[in-house]
Amino acid sequence: MEQPLISHDQALLVADHAINEARRAGAAAAVAVSAGSGLSIAVRNGEVEVLEQQRDKSLGITVYLGQRKGSATTTDFSAAAVADTVAAAVQIARAAEADPYAGLIDPAMLALEYPDLDLDHPWALSAEEGIALALEAEAAAREGGAEIQQVDEAAVSRYQGLRAYADSQGFRGAYRATRHGLSCTVVGARNGAMQRGYWFTSARRAADLESPASIGRRAAARTLAKLGARRLSTRKAPVLFENRIATGLIGHLLSAVSGGNLYREASFLRGAAGTPIFPSFFSIDEQPHLPRGLGSAPFDSEGARTLARPLVAAGVLNGYLLDGYSARRLGLPPTGHAGGAHNLVVSDQGADFAALLRQMDTGLLVTDLMGFGVNLLTGDYSRGASGFWVERGELAYPVEEITIAGNLREMFAGLVASGSDLERRGSVHCGSLLLPEMTIAGA
Repeated sequence: MEQPLISHDQALLVADHAINEARRAGAAAAVAVSAGSGLSIAVRNGEVEVLEQQRDKSLGITVYLGQRKGSATTTDFSAAAVADTVAAAVQIARAAEADPYAGLIDPAMLALEYPDLDLDHPWALSAEEGIALALEAEAAAREGGAEIQQVDEAAVSRYQGLRAYADSQGFRGAYRATRHGLSCTVVGARNGAMQRGYWFTSARRAADLESPASIGRRAAARTLAKLGARRLSTRKAPVLFENRIATGLIGHLLSAVSGGNLYREASFLRGAAGTPIFPSFFSIDEQPHLPRGLGSAPFDSEGARTLARPLVAAGVLNGYLLDGYSARRLGLPPTGHAGGAHNLVVSDQGADFAALLRQMDTGLLVTDLMGFGVNLLTGDYSRGASGFWVERGELAYPVEEITIAGNLREMFAGLVASGSDLERRGSVHCGSLLLPEMTIAGA
């Protein structure tokens, strides 16, 4: 197994050196140190196309001279290089305009104690073993049937990284985390028309990954299901977002309630805290301390505590996602979200995917989206889509080359159901989401 590039103690000693250099220059400072190593493999047609060994490290320092800010980075952890990097940041701060909102996080928010979240599970995977896994996924996909034209890529990856943070207020913290994955992309053809399907698995621990054969089979099955796709005429109809796609809707919510978009007045949810934006059956809980969670973190990018809280409770937006800077801009307390949200778990009503199809009866199941047609200022939503037309609660035929349109505020408020089929391969755990009606533009 590869040895880590740097230990916890070494990372914190490097950070301490940078902090001390900043203090000598009369500056407050925050230092982030990261280091990691990994392996990425991809095969195609039985041959290795990608074999990459990754090793990286960096130190970033931000200094404050009063309310003037300067930042610099380096990949050289020698004492001289760190001192030069601090000097560069100080020079930038001296030339910068004062910003009344600049500064370190409120020390009362610092995670002076934090839990072990079981995030570090190194995978002793050699290049030869990784290639064998990728070939197994590719072979399973090829066995999907005669209409499988090719396997574009079967890939395997492993990664272990360390993250450390320290500031001149006395915070020092570090933790390791791993993330491993398998994926497969398949192309199928029928009557000259081609479709592409994809499947993947991702986890902190290799033992929690789906098998390579199952990844290949799922990718092939999703590809074959798309063959013979039709276009729809323009209409309005119910829309069910498959869980994997539904997480993107929650992602738009996160963008709309993030501090940067709020203080720039670039969000349709500015001023919405404390008001209902979803139906009363709908809740979103943030759970940053889930063991082995892909979105788990003991502290945020400013050293602030990460706390469990309901982001949405009984449909009501409870608050925003704020780092120290955006909190000061908005006149609100920080929420420990420098770097984003952590493990959002969306409530469900106990209905699985099949039950949601039956509840929709007739409408569109969206399984893929293209383009980015979301206006966060107005909430207007328009995306290219493909998926399946549903009749009497059953998949009738695949559809493509359509556009779905609506407004996020109306879409959130009008949700009919959230499914129990939670997507767990990321930081948003969300089931399929059913909307009563959207505009579908087609032929």
